[in-house]
Amino acid sequence: MRLTRREVTGALAAAPLLPLLGGCDVRGGEGLTIWAMGNEAASLPALLQGLGRPAGAPHVTVQPLPWTAAHEKLLTGFAGNSLPSIGQVGNSWIAEMAAIGAIAPVPASAAALLGDQFAAVVDTNRIGGSFWAVPWYVDTRLQFYRKDLFARAGYGPPPLDWAGWKSALHKVKALAGDGNYAVLLPVNEFEQLLTFALSAGARLLRDEGARGAFSDPAFKAALAFYKSLFDEGLAPVASATQISNIWNEFARGFFSIFTSGPWTIGDMRSRLPAAMQDRWATAPNPGPTGIGSAAPGGSSLVVFAGGENSDAAWDLVTRLLAPSAQLSFQKLTGNLPARRSVWRHAGLASDPIVAPFATQLERATALPKVPEWERIVTEMQVVAERMVRGQYSIDAAAAEIDRRADRLLEKRRWMLDKGRAL
Repeated sequence: MRLTRREVTGALAAAPLLPLLGGCDVRGGEGLTIWAMGNEAASLPALLQGLGRPAGAPHVTVQPLPWTAAHEKLLTGFAGNSLPSIGQVGNSWIAEMAAIGAIAPVPASAAALLGDQFAAVVDTNRIGGSFWAVPWYVDTRLQFYRKDLFARAGYGPPPLDWAGWKSALHKVKALAGDGNYAVLLPVNEFEQLLTFALSAGARLLRDEGARGAFSDPAFKAALAFYKSLFDEGLAPVASATQISNIWNEFARGFFSIFTSGPWTIGDMRSRLPAAMQDRWATAPNPGPTGIGSAAPGGSSLVVFAGGENSDAAWDLVTRLLAPSAQLSFQKLTGNLPARRSVWRHAGLASDPIVAPFATQLERATALPKVPEWERIVTEMQVVAERMVRGQYSIDAAAAEIDRRADRLLEKRRWMLDKGRAL
């Protein structure tokens, strides 16, 4: 599905635009500009300085963007023909950026960068038979759990099959006492249900991503398992905003497992009291019969389409993905490297807290590559919450999610009929 700048501009005109962060035209001139967000933007100047500047290479300017404004900034940059040479793009945005023609496909000269990476992350960047971005750092979600409480219940790490996992949760909850639970599944967050669905092998969408597949048996099995955790009193029916302080509640045993990503490791080490530091660990997600799956996350580097310095831009991307650069980047940011070989050099593969993320990434599943996905998964969780609260049965919830997804995908079906979808 390919939209023109005029169509994007028209869509944006209906909403108030955020002010552009910097000059309007950053594509011209002999230098390269990179748009980056958050901690990565703050660390890029030092990383670039460490890489050095090869003879004849253009000067590089880093323009930081806040994550909260980045998506709209990318769209307004495309509409105004003011995108830079290179950008950091959340992996869930790549399908949209490719659909509107904002990014250039990865050329053969840079294809080797994709070979030493986690397959599901790379697959996220493949749309319509072409690769559109190069993973820069990776993340995914898995279990953070109370080692001490599971040990008291007779376990090491939590079991990795759903039946055994649930049995362990019942034992842990019994030890935790009245008023406490075993697992935190905030009803306003889609990631936990999505993880169960991916672990069950649910395809989520069908007909080339044009219709929902939430009434398939695999997704309904995940939906039923998710619902049972609330019905059996293992998870509180609460949103994330109702948990005043996740670290305090985890430390006092209000719940013994929650799902999060690698960014939480630093928080655990800084926010939990010293006495708690040897009482928690990480583990892969459970699945119906063994280790489950998860969605691959992180950010990728893209070269924006139509720039004057595309060869120099791809050369810089190549240098940023070199093993030595990835190792320096990991030390600067704490992010998990995209290249698997760097995990060994950084000592991450032998770190008992970090290593389970590699295990989980090896079993990750790429999400549907349609621009509407973020809206679909939000609607999925709205319906799932109502199911947990008793408004829908499992079958009715699955059908309702399909109905909402099909409505959001109506334009995609039209584009497919016209042969215009990626």
